[in-house]
Amino acid sequence: MIDHKVVSREEWLAARKQLLAHEKELTRARDRLSAERRALPWERVDKEYRFRGPAGEETLAQLFGDRSQLLVYHFLFDPEWDEGCKSCTFWADSFNLIPAHLAHRDASFVAISRAPLEKLQAYARRLGWGFKWVSSADSDFNYDYRVSFAQRDLDEKKPAYNFGTHVPEATEMPGASAFYRDAGGTIYHTYSTYGRGIDILNAAYNWLDIAPKGRDEGGLPYPMEWLKRRDEYARR
Repeated sequence: MIDHKVVSREEWLAARKQLLAHEKELTRARDRLSAERRALPWERVDKEYRFRGPAGEETLAQLFGDRSQLLVYHFLFDPEWDEGCKSCTFWADSFNLIPAHLAHRDASFVAISRAPLEKLQAYARRLGWGFKWVSSADSDFNYDYRVSFAQRDLDEKKPAYNFGTHVPEATEMPGASAFYRDAGGTIYHTYSTYGRGIDILNAAYNWLDIAPKGRDEGGLPYPMEWLKRRDEYARR
């Protein structure tokens, strides 16, 4: 950073306009990709999944509330863990206030994990979260949507994650999914994304992407090695 090129205002504007042209190309490409995403065929959801939430037992249909769309964040929280995944925690810090906005675009939001509801609620209280979070511990939901895996998948190094392109690194992996419910009550799975596909859902990372040093993870043992839960940064 010390040796970074410094120029006049005129030269900076010329360079910035050149980058702006590339940014506009990316924006238009993203708009096309979003349209392709919306045009994907859907698959009907015939299994009746049940979850445990603040209102008691709920079906997938009930998670929609009175809206036709449901957005799901697959939050890593193994039933045996006492804390949620620190990376998913980093993502979830962006979620707290968005459900009210999504509701005005006919979409409900929920985080889903395999850990018992009591653990989810205790962790949410610790972090000050208020978004809806339910447990899928008694259903196949996480396994069917390929964010939870049997130990044999890891042992046999099956490329079971990210649509068969990646060997899962753990029995719990992150992702996001979207569902639609029609006027007759039929539910469809419309989209899922995994791995780097969820980057765009992390507000802090997207802010860092416009910072002078970016994410600044190049020299670390692995990209998020620096990361701590929000209430752990001050701990010695």
